[in-house]
Amino acid sequence: MNETVVTLVGNAATAVDFRETATGATARFRLAVTPRRWDREQRTWTDGRTGFYTVWARRTLAANLTGSVSVGEPLVVHGRLKVREEERDGVWRTHVDIEAMAVGHDLTRGTAAFRRVARADPSLTAPTQRQKPATEIASVS
Repeated sequence: MNETVVTLVGNAATAVDFRETATGATARFRLAVTPRRWDREQRTWTDGRTGFYTVWARRTLAANLTGSVSVGEPLVVHGRLKVREEERDGVWRTHVDIEAMAVGHDLTRGTAAFRRVARADPSLTAPTQRQKPATEIASVS
């Protein structure tokens, strides 16, 4: 039950890959995070080594990412950290994934216009009265 929750600030490195699966919508993209540090000797900001993370999203967040995020945009990602290792051709690789709980644009680097998405509610589309057959409608006039 101990999960590591992290918040990352970086840029979308790839386009959002959205898929509709049997278990629901899923999306993923890569996030590039480059740390910046103040170099006292040179009195300038210097970039550290860029780290890349695969961000996974499910359900509504996945669908909303598709219409909201483009390559290069500054983002804030909050989610569960998942580290996995795998062996390919005798070489061990470490992959760092984030199961996103929330994703948003980094407003310290620009502006955004939020649009609320209406959720589908079956009660809103269900007929409230018995629908008349076409023959009854024609004979009413």
